[in-house]
Amino acid sequence: MAEWIKGAVVRNTHWTQNLFSLQIDAPLQTFVAGQYTNLALDIEGVRSAQPYSILSCPGQHPLEFFFYTNLDGQLSAELAKLQSGDSIWIHDTPEGLFTLEQVAPAQDLWLLSTGTGVAPFLCMLLTDSIWEQFDHVVLVYAARTQKDLCYQELIAKVKAAKPQQFSFVPFISRESCEGSINGHIPTSIANGELEIFSQRKMQIENSQFMLCGNPGMVRDAAEVLRGRGFTDNGGNRTGQITYESYW
Repeated sequence: MAEWIKGAVVRNTHWTQNLFSLQIDAPLQTFVAGQYTNLALDIEGVRSAQPYSILSCPGQHPLEFFFYTNLDGQLSAELAKLQSGDSIWIHDTPEGLFTLEQVAPAQDLWLLSTGTGVAPFLCMLLTDSIWEQFDHVVLVYAARTQKDLCYQELIAKVKAAKPQQFSFVPFISRESCEGSINGHIPTSIANGELEIFSQRKMQIENSQFMLCGNPGMVRDAAEVLRGRGFTDNGGNRTGQITYESYW
C-alpha cells in the first residue's frame, strides 16, 4: 500500500507557457521504467492528487516529471508555481503495467506519443534493457508546434549513443517544419508516411507498438494498427499493441 511522503522540489523548468518539468528529491521505492506515481499538494485544506509517469531513469536522482498546465486544472496550475525548496507530497510506491516487461522482444519497437505522454518512453530509452530487448527503437513524438517538442537534448544524446538502433520521428500538427511530419500519427500510419519517413516497415512478425498520450491518438492509432492485422497486448492477450491514455 503506497504511503504519502514529503518530497522537495529541486528544480522547476518551464519549457513553454504550458509545459514544465519538476525535479523532486524523495526516497521513492524501486520502480520500473514506464511506471507512475501520485503527486499531490494540499490546496485550501484538501489534498489534490494526480498520477504522473516518472521520466527519470530508475536509480537516477532527483526524480523527474513532465507536465502540461491544464488551464482548468487547479493542481497543475499550482504545481507550475513551485520553486526550489518547496514541499510536495508523493506516493512512495510506484505502480503500473505500462512497462517493457509486458512487451515481447521484437526486431522493432515503435514508441508512439503525444505531448507529455513521451515521459515514460524517455525513461525507457535511458535503460539498458530496451536496447537488449529490441534491435531498433523508433520514438514518435507529436506536438502542436516545434517549441512544444521538449527534451531535444536528451533525445540527441540517445541518438548519439545508439546511432544504429534509434530513430526519432517528430510530428508537428500546427506548423510545417523541416525534418518533421506535418500532421497526426494515426493518419501517417494509415497512408504509410510514417514508414517512409522512418525507413522502417511495420510488420506483424517483427514489430511491437507502445502508445501513450492523447486518448484520441491512442484510440485512433490502435484502430488503424488493428486494421492492418496487429492485435492488442495485455491481460490474457499476447499481441503487438500496448497502450496507455494520459487523461
